[in-house]
Amino acid sequence: MLFSYVPTLIALATAVNALGGKQNIFFDGGKDRLQLHSKGDSATLFLNQNDWPGVNRAGEDLSADFKRVTGHQLPVANYTKNICQNIHGHVDSAIIVGTLGNNTFIDSLVDDKKISTKEIDGKWESYVMQVIDNPAPCIKSALIIAGSDKRGSIFGLYDISEQIGVSPWYWFADVVPQSHDQVYVDKSRKVQGEPGVKYRGIFLNDEQPALAAWVQEYFPEGNYDSWFVHQFYIHVFELLLRMRANFLWPAMWASMFGEDDPENQYWADYYGITMSTSHTEPLMRATNEWTVFGNGSWDYATNKDNILKFWEAGIVRSKPFDNVWTVGMRGFGDNPISGGEETSLLEDVIANQRVLLSEHFPDVNAVPQVWCLYKEVQSYYEQGMPVPEDITLLWVDDNWGNIRRLPLSNETYRTGGAGVYFHFDYVGDPVDYKWINTVSLTRTWEQMHLAKEREADTIWLVNVGDLKPLEIPIEYFISLGYHYEKWGPINTVTEWTEAWAAREFGQYYKNTTEIADIVDLYGFYAARKKYESLNTTTYHLYNYKEAETVLQQWSDLSDRAWAVYNQLPKNVQPSFFQLVLHPVYAGYTFHDILLSAGKNNLYAEQRRNQANSLAAYVQKRFGDDHSWKLQWDSMLNGKWNHMMDQTHLGYFYWQQPMRDVMPPVSILQQDDNALSGSLGVSVDQSRGAVPGDDLYNAVSYSNNTLVLPQQDPYTAGTYIDIFNRGNEDVTFNVTVYSDFVKVIPSEGFISATNDSIWNSIRLDVEIDWKNAPDGWNIVFMDINSNGTYGYFGNPSVHLPIQKNEAPKDFHGFVEAGELISIEAEHFSSNKSANGTYFVTIDRYGRTLSGVTLFPVTCDSQPAEDDASHLEYDFYSFSTPEYGTNITVYTSPSLNTNPHRPLKYAIAVDDEKPQEVQLVFDPTNPLDMPDNWESAASDTIWLHNTTHKITKAGQHTLKLWALEPGVVFQKVVADFGGVQYSFFGPPETYHQ
Repeated sequence: MLFSYVPTLIALATAVNALGGKQNIFFDGGKDRLQLHSKGDSATLFLNQNDWPGVNRAGEDLSADFKRVTGHQLPVANYTKNICQNIHGHVDSAIIVGTLGNNTFIDSLVDDKKISTKEIDGKWESYVMQVIDNPAPCIKSALIIAGSDKRGSIFGLYDISEQIGVSPWYWFADVVPQSHDQVYVDKSRKVQGEPGVKYRGIFLNDEQPALAAWVQEYFPEGNYDSWFVHQFYIHVFELLLRMRANFLWPAMWASMFGEDDPENQYWADYYGITMSTSHTEPLMRATNEWTVFGNGSWDYATNKDNILKFWEAGIVRSKPFDNVWTVGMRGFGDNPISGGEETSLLEDVIANQRVLLSEHFPDVNAVPQVWCLYKEVQSYYEQGMPVPEDITLLWVDDNWGNIRRLPLSNETYRTGGAGVYFHFDYVGDPVDYKWINTVSLTRTWEQMHLAKEREADTIWLVNVGDLKPLEIPIEYFISLGYHYEKWGPINTVTEWTEAWAAREFGQYYKNTTEIADIVDLYGFYAARKKYESLNTTTYHLYNYKEAETVLQQWSDLSDRAWAVYNQLPKNVQPSFFQLVLHPVYAGYTFHDILLSAGKNNLYAEQRRNQANSLAAYVQKRFGDDHSWKLQWDSMLNGKWNHMMDQTHLGYFYWQQPMRDVMPPVSILQQDDNALSGSLGVSVDQSRGAVPGDDLYNAVSYSNNTLVLPQQDPYTAGTYIDIFNRGNEDVTFNVTVYSDFVKVIPSEGFISATNDSIWNSIRLDVEIDWKNAPDGWNIVFMDINSNGTYGYFGNPSVHLPIQKNEAPKDFHGFVEAGELISIEAEHFSSNKSANGTYFVTIDRYGRTLSGVTLFPVTCDSQPAEDDASHLEYDFYSFSTPEYGTNITVYTSPSLNTNPHRPLKYAIAVDDEKPQEVQLVFDPTNPLDMPDNWESAASDTIWLHNTTHKITKAGQHTLKLWALEPGVVFQKVVADFGGVQYSFFGPPETYHQ
C-alpha cells in the first residue's frame, strides 16, 4: 500500500532529542555553542580515576559513541589529583565529568563558585551540565557534567550519547548510530533533577526457550550448566543505564545469578545497577539455589533453621554490593506457602530476615527492602499483617496489566514507600503470553499514571520475558518513570513514539511520523486480544464484517511497514526489521492463519469450493510464519539466532505448546456437485447457505430462503455472497421484486475450476430510500442460475426494511438496525464540575479510545446533574415492551482501593441513575473476581442495565464515573438488533 509523505514535526536536521530532558546538543555551530567535534578535531574527555568506576566506564562509552557518530573517538585524559598532569600545552575544548564528593576537581569548581550545584545537592540521580571558560590552566573551555551521585554522572554522559545519535539499542537492536561531521553543545545551563520513580527496572523471566537458547549459543558456559554469565549481563547493564534504568531482577528459570558466575554481581555494581531478586527469591538467593545448596524441604514451619542459614549465606555473598533486599517468602516453585497459618508464619519470616540483615548492616531501617505482594501474598497484608514501615510494598498487577491495589491515603507515609510490579510477559492462567510484543502503550500509561499519582513511585519493575521482542514498551516504561514530568501527567504516547522514531530512524527516513503511527497502531491492534488467546472464531466471521475488517487492518499496516523498510538503507533495515517490521508482519501472518482457517471452516459448512483453496492458503501461511522466524535467525550472520524460538500457534491450555500446530482446516470432496447443485448463496449476518438443507437457514421461511439483516436509512448497507459449490460453472441473475431496491451486480459467472480463495461474488444491496415506502416492509428476491437445484428449488432472499427518519435538526446518534452503538469519546456534552473532568485516551482499548475521569486522585463522585458526567443524545424509533438493554464497555480495571470499588452510573433522560459496580472482590482474598479470566483475556468488562424507553424520539443517555479509574470505551443500546461479535456493533449513524 502506498502512502504520502508528510513533514515530520520533529526537527531532524540539527539535533536529535533525547526521550525527555532539555536538548543541548546540536550539529551546527553558533556563538553560544562550544565545539565538541569538527573536522576530526574532538574535545578531550577528562576522567578522574578516583571517581566511581562505573562513571569512568560510561565515559569510555561516550568516547566510543563519538567514534560511532563522527568517526573519531574523544581523546581521554585520566587524572587523579591534578587535571593538567598529563596535558602538554592547552586543550581548547573539553568534557569534564565527575560526581560530587568523589571528584576533587568538580568539588573545587563548586567551591570556587565556577559552577553551582544547589539544585542537585543531596538529590538522587541528578546532574548539572554547564559550559565554563578556563576551568583549569590547561583548558580553554569545557562542558562540565556534575552528578549528584554515581548514576547522576552516568546518566549525564549517556544523555550526550543519546543526543549525538547513539540509541540505547545500538547493540540489542542494532540501531545504526547517526553520522555527523560536527557536534556542538549549547552554553546554556542544563539541570536534570530527580527521576519521577526512584528505582526503574526490568525482570528477565520466562526465558525459555528463546533467550536461554540464544545465551547458550553465544556466551561462555558458567557454573551449573548456565550461560547467564557476566559477559551477557554487561550488555544488559549498559542497555539499562542508557535508558536511565537502574534496577534488575535477573533471569531465574534455569539460572542462579550469584552462583552461575561469581562475577555477575560484581559487574552489576561496577556498572551501577541495583540488583534485587524476584517475589519468590528472598535475600538475594535464587530459587534454584535451594535445590543445589539447601538442606531439607523449603518449608519454614518445619525447616526454619536451615532456611535461615541459607538466607544468611545470601546476605554475606551480596553484602558488598548495591541491592534492594527482597523479604517475605513463597512456596517452592512460585506457589503459595502452605500450613494454614500463613500470616503468623510470614510475620516470623520477615522478622527473622530483618534480624539477619541487622547482624550484617549497622541500621536495618536504612537497608533498602521490598516485599512483593504477588498473588496470594497480597491477601496476607489485606488481612492485617503488620509490616515494618521502611519496607517498600511492591503492589502487583493481575499479570495482565491491571493493577490490583495501590496505596491508600494512610499508607503513603510509609518511609519505604510503594511500587508496582507490572507484566509485559506472563506464564500461567488463563494462558501464557510470551511470543512477541502485545503491549498497549496507552494502557500502560493509564495504569502507571494511576500508580504515580497514588504515590506508588519507589519501584517500577516490569516483567519483560526474553527482553528482545519488547524493546519499545520496555523503553517507554522506563522513560515514563524517569521523565514522568515530561511523559506522565497526561497521555503523550503519540509524542513519545514520534520522538523515539526520530531518534532511531530520523536520519535515514524523513517521515518518522509514519513510523511512529505504525508503532502506535501495532500496539493498539496487538493488545486487543493477545496472540496466544486468539482462535479461529474470536473475531466474528459473518457479523459486522468483523474478521474481514481486522484482517484488512493488519494487511494495511503490514503494507505500510514494508513500504518504509524497502526505502531504508540496507544497513538500517535490520534494526527496523527487529523493532517494527517483524512484529507487524508476524502479527498479520498470525491473524491471517487463524482468520483464514476460521473462514475455511465456515466455507466448508456452506460447501463452498473456496474452502479447499483456503485450506491450502492456510497451510502456506503457516509455512510463512516459520519462514519469518528463519529470517530472524539468519539476519546479521545469525546474531539473534533462537530469539524467536517461542512457540505460539496451537495453545490447547494455559501452557505453551511444545510445537507449533496449524489450526484445523476442512477439505471438501471436489469431484461431486452439492446435492442442491453448484449455485451457493449466503447473506450478511448469516451462517447458513442455500439452496438445500442447512442447520443455519431461516427455517421459518423454508430451506431455500435466507433473510438479510433489517435495513433502515441509517444502516451501513448489506450484501449477498454468490459462490460455486460443485463441479459445474454457474451463471446467475437476481430478480428483485421491488423498484426501490437494486442488487449490484445483478448477474455474473463463477467458474467451477477456478480454485482462488476469492472466487465468489459479493452483491451489494442498495436501497433508494427516497422512493421506499414508509414504515416496515419486506422485499423479495429470487436468485436463478443455469444449473439445477437437485430436489430443491431456486434460492430466495428476503430483505426486511424499516423506513423511519429522525428530524433533520436533531444532532446525535440515530437508531440503526434496531440498535445504537456509540464510541465513548463521541459525547454530545462533557460536563465538568468540582475540579474533575473527563479526558480521552486515544487508541486505547478495543475499538477507538477510552474516556476517564481526572484527576485520578479525586474523591468519589455523585450521580447528579451538577457533577461531572458525559451526555449522549440519541434518537430511537423502537420501544421494546420489556425495556432496552444498554451495555457499557469499560476497561478491565480492578479495585485498586478496596474501600472505593470502581463504579459508574447510567441514566436515560430523567430516570433515576442506576449504579453499576465494575467488579466485585471475592470473599476469599486468594481468589480473583468472577469472570476475571475472560475480562483479562478479552480486555473488557461488559455491564448491562435495562431502561424503559416508552416513546420514540430524542433522548439523552448520561454516564457518570463515580470513581476515578473507570475507563469507558463504548456504549451499545439494544432494541432487538444486536448480533454477537467480539468488538460489539460498529458505531452507528451520527448526524
